[in-house]
Amino acid sequence: MEVITKRDVFGLQSLPIFFFFFFFFFFCFVVLPLSSRSVEAYKNYTVGDSLGWYDKSEKPTVDYQKWADSNNFSLGDFLIFNTNTNHTVVQTYNETTYKLCDYDDASDKDTTQWSTADPSNTATRPITVPVPLLKEGKTFFFSGDYDGDQCFDGQRFQISVAHGKGLPKSLQEPTENSPGPVSPQSGEDEGDSAPDTNVPANFDHPKQVASDDTERDSDSSASASLLSKFLVVGLGLVWLF
Repeated sequence: MEVITKRDVFGLQSLPIFFFFFFFFFFCFVVLPLSSRSVEAYKNYTVGDSLGWYDKSEKPTVDYQKWADSNNFSLGDFLIFNTNTNHTVVQTYNETTYKLCDYDDASDKDTTQWSTADPSNTATRPITVPVPLLKEGKTFFFSGDYDGDQCFDGQRFQISVAHGKGLPKSLQEPTENSPGPVSPQSGEDEGDSAPDTNVPANFDHPKQVASDDTERDSDSSASASLLSKFLVVGLGLVWLF
C-alpha cells in the first residue's frame, strides 16, 4: 500500500528547487543593483565635447541642448567649459533670467557668472572653466556677452541634476582650492593654443576623498554581508527539506 506523507501532499519535495530560484533572482535583481550603485563615481562632463563652448557664429554645428539631453548629471559632477575670453559662463536657477539671456538684474543667490569676458579685447585667450553641480533640479547655463547675442545664437542649455551620491565633503565645505569664477586674464599663461577638450592635468576634481572611499567600501561590504546571510539561510532551508 502506498503511503502518502504530509510532505508529499504539499509538494515539499520541490522546495529546494524553489529556494534555489528564489535566491538566484534575489541576487540578480536586488544585490547586484545595490553593489553597482555603490561603485559609481562622480564625473566630469566636457560641454559640447570637442566643439567647446561657443556660439553658432563660431561653431555652426553646436547644439548644446542635444548634448545635455544625452547625458545624466548628478550632484558633485563637474561641467568643463572649454572656451576663450570672448565668451562667458553664466549659471542660473532662474528660468526667466535664462530665457531673457540677461543676468544684469539677477540675484546673487540664484545666478553665478563663472567666467567674465572682455569683448573689447581682440586678442582672445583660451580658458577652461570648471563648474561644480551643487544643487538638485533644473539648472541653466548661457553666455551673456554682447547683450545676450551669443546666448540667443545657440550658446545656452538647461539640465536636470539628480541627487546621485550627494555632494562630496570637498564641495560641502569649500576651501581656497575650490573652483571659483575665472577672469579674462586666467588664460594668459596658456599661450595661443586651444585648451584641451578633456579635463586639464592640473584639475583634480572630482576628488575621491577618504570618506567617499569608506562609504563605497561600506556599501560593498553591506551588500556582501547581506548576500552571505541569505545564502546561509537558503542552504539551511534546502538541507532541512
